[in-house]
Order: sequence, then C-alpha cells, then structure tokens
Amino acid sequence: MTTGRIVTAVTLYGPLPTKISDAATWIPPGKSGGFKGRYLWTDAFGVINFLTLHQSTRDTTYLILAKRLVQAVHDIQGRTRDGNSRLPGASDENPLSGGLRIGKMDDSGPDEDGQYHHYLTLWMFALNRVSIASGEPLYNKQAIQLAKAIQPCFFVDRDTDHPRMVWKISVDMSRPLVESQGNLDPIDGYVTMKILQASAREGDPRLDEEISDYKKVIDRKGKHFVSDDMLDLGMSAWSSHWLADKEKWAADLQTRSLKQLGRLLAGRRHRLAFRDFGACLGIGCCDAADSSLKTHAEQLIKGWELDFVQTPEELRPITQVMYAAALIPGAFKKGWLGTEPDL
Repeated sequence: MTTGRIVTAVTLYGPLPTKISDAATWIPPGKSGGFKGRYLWTDAFGVINFLTLHQSTRDTTYLILAKRLVQAVHDIQGRTRDGNSRLPGASDENPLSGGLRIGKMDDSGPDEDGQYHHYLTLWMFALNRVSIASGEPLYNKQAIQLAKAIQPCFFVDRDTDHPRMVWKISVDMSRPLVESQGNLDPIDGYVTMKILQASAREGDPRLDEEISDYKKVIDRKGKHFVSDDMLDLGMSAWSSHWLADKEKWAADLQTRSLKQLGRLLAGRRHRLAFRDFGACLGIGCCDAADSSLKTHAEQLIKGWELDFVQTPEELRPITQVMYAAALIPGAFKKGWLGTEPDL
C-alpha cells in the first residue's frame, strides 16, 4: 500500500508516536542531515508529507507531528548556530523576522551556512499548507512574516525597473554569498507570495510589493529557461501548476517542463535519486501530464526502490522525504487539501 510506504519513508523522524497525547510532546530527532540534525529543505518536505498522511488517513496524530516539526525548525534554524539567541532582526513577537538558516554543517568557507531563497519559499509553502490543513491562520501569518523579512535581502536594484536576485545570503542576511540568480527563484517567489496573500486573513500584512518585485524579474528574464536537470524541471512543473489556469506564462512553463521531462525519462536512469523524485513529484502534481509520462514516473520510482542501498549516507534523509512526496504528492498539489483560495 502506497500510504504504508510513505509511513516507512518518514521513519526518518521515527519511531513516531501513535497516540495524540504522545505526539503533543514529541521532539523530532535530529536526523534531517544538517547541522544539529536539522536541514530546512528536508524538513519542509517532512512537514508536507505529514500533512499528506493526515489527509490520507484522517489520523490527527500526523497533523500534530507536522506542527511539532515546524516548531523544532523555528527553534533551531531561527536561532544562531550556538542556539543562544534568535537571528538578527527576530524577536519573540516576530520569531521569523531574521529568516531561517539552511542547516549547512560548516560555519565558514565555500559551503558555509546561510539562507537559500528556494529553501525559504518552500518553507513558507509548508507553513501555508499547515494553515490550510489545520484551519489555523497563525501559520500563514508566520509565512508572510518570513516573506517580508527575507525578500528585500535577495534583491539587487529592487527599486528600479530591472531588479535581479541573488541565490544565497549570509545567516544574518547582511550580504550575498552567491551573487548569481537561481533559475527558479523569481518564479518560486511569485507563486508562493500569491498563495500566501490569497490565504491571508483581514488585517494580515499584504504582499503586493513583493509580488510586483518577483513579476518584474520574471518579465525581465522573458521566456523561462527550461533546463535538463530533473529536480529543476520537476519543481518548475510543480510551481507552474499553481497558476497554469490563470496566467499564460505558467501554462507555457508547465507544458515545456513536462515535454522536457518526457524526453529525459525516456533515457537511461543515471541521476541522483532525490533529483529524480523531484521530477516525479512535479509530474504527479500536473493534471496536464499524460498517462505515458505518469507511467514513466512510476517506473522510475520503482527502479530507485531497488537501489536505495546505493544512496550515499549523507543524502539519505533528503532522499527519503522526497521519495515519500514522489509516491503521493498529496499536500503539494493544488486543491488536494480542499478548496483553495482564489489566486
């Protein structure tokens, strides 16, 4: 049973409590593969997978586990590496105003800890999904708080007609660490801000300025580059499916991403498992994907199931959570948790 395989995959966080009373005090073990056991991308997938299990099984325990994982990430990634203080700009009233650390093992050097834009927008999406699943507006409000805090720090020439973005910034958000722009960053930002704003309650801060900034970058770039990277293509398909029925550029990007995935899936499997699982996740979210493409994705997942033993130890956490999402995209998919607010 597919749900059973997802439960097995999320034992990354296990053994999981089975009683609601135990879930309420659960402390997620540090097994996500990052510094102090937390890695933002992996844990974002973990939260969303728990929501998928909650919706699939109607077991409230999984919703509580998702919330507990959110709290653990905020308590660790939202603080300095020594844990002694919140990140600069954050406070008890606004705990996400300093952003969230990636969770890299190194505190200096070429692979030092910092903040990735695409990790942060994925975390905002995870918070929004918790809000939708639980009916609690606090989580979407936290996502908006995070968006407003980090967005200006990733922009260069923001107040001009030709802004651009940087890919990675320092932990304290004071400077860029990687000057280049991520291929999907403006699209992820635009789509995520639209979702957050559509889900906002009366009195919540608005994101009109942020949405406008991302749209400027999208328009400046013109036709979005479709790569031959499986993860990039999968996340392109996933992001674009949220607006494919609303905006022409999104429909076009979804079509081109799925077409490219079809070409690549017809070839030999020789990639990293988690990147392939990202491709399968994107395909699974798109109703526009044809049956042949979905069959290829299912075969790819089954092929990797036989080869998990070959996954390097340091990649197993991210591989497990992305495998679970590839099996059942669930809460990643528009409308899967119920009626969505109008984007």
